[in-house]
Amino acid sequence: MTSKNFVSTVFIAAFAASVHAAPMAAKGPVATVEKAGAERITVSLELPAGAYQRTLARNLELSGWFKVGRDGSIKISGTPGVSVVARGRGTQVAAKTPFTDDRSARMAARKFSDAVVAAFSEGGKGYAMTRIAFVNRKGPDNAELYTCYPDGQDIRQLTSDKCAAVGPRWAPNNRDIYYTGFLQKFGNVYRIDSDTGHRNALAPFKGTATGGAISPDGTKCAIVLSYQGNPELYVLDLATKRVERMTTTKAAAEASPCWSPDGRRIAYVSDETRHPQVYIIDVATRKKIRFTGKGTENTNPDWSLDGKLCWASKRAGQTVIMVAPVSGGEGAAREATSPGTWEHPSWAADSRHIVASRDKALFIVDSDPDGDKPVQIFHNQGNWMNPAFSR
Repeated sequence: MTSKNFVSTVFIAAFAASVHAAPMAAKGPVATVEKAGAERITVSLELPAGAYQRTLARNLELSGWFKVGRDGSIKISGTPGVSVVARGRGTQVAAKTPFTDDRSARMAARKFSDAVVAAFSEGGKGYAMTRIAFVNRKGPDNAELYTCYPDGQDIRQLTSDKCAAVGPRWAPNNRDIYYTGFLQKFGNVYRIDSDTGHRNALAPFKGTATGGAISPDGTKCAIVLSYQGNPELYVLDLATKRVERMTTTKAAAEASPCWSPDGRRIAYVSDETRHPQVYIIDVATRKKIRFTGKGTENTNPDWSLDGKLCWASKRAGQTVIMVAPVSGGEGAAREATSPGTWEHPSWAADSRHIVASRDKALFIVDSDPDGDKPVQIFHNQGNWMNPAFSR
């Protein structure tokens, strides 16, 4: 892949990889989660049918720790809207669950699902209360920004610009989303409040700005700028608007930065070898290493809270999601999916699950070697892509 083609991939073709005017309502649980390996804990829901029960069942199964069935070793009972309790295995978790409508019922169910994961799993962490940002490609130069929960419900459209929106990333406050928008001639990075929809440009850069990713402490933004020539990686101080250049690759282009959990390093993509590969750079010293080498293209890295990288790797004409501990290097990498058309992986807060796109749809991928098969989040019509988990 030439540098010119790679730049097109960064700015436009991510958009063409694989958002209708208003989102369709998600139709409750849309897939059966099948365990690929180890047994999961059976949970019996002794609750009346309704939005609370359906959402709780969906999220307990998506957690990777439980399956919902009869005669479970954990039993959940009570009156949704008042209080519920989970009992079993010598543990009990109770919660008040006030709600006034189906939407607030779903929120209460997600919160209780995360509490059950924390209490009954072996050190697991729930992610039902997090959100996913993503885009729906509606035309050659039109993609709009959306959010939903991992259970595929409460889809919300954030933009209606009829132009490209790509590469959403959540800020550490789990409310602001930074993404690349093409509202003007060149792409720029925008911050949008996922609750209010209020939006502003990050800064008035010359040339194209893409790939905005906020540091874990919320003070800096890793960003790719082209104002000095070809796209290079920079770090922007959000308070002073001062930028520091991280890379100097005159015959290449950089893309897709993401931060390490401690904020000291950035993983990113560069095509300085004529093929996109993942690199890691130390922000203080600017020393970099090449992390990937296998496969013809390695793109879209994301760094988990416990120190793993996931990325999309093209091999033998197909793309697979790879996972590796950063400390182990690419030699410790393994496939988290079977080969296909996988793109844009992003870690969940539990450092186990990944959201990724494939064939115009979004999937939850369990990276555990004995984990679940990928689960499609929703089946609404559209070209859904570029997903990113909040933490």
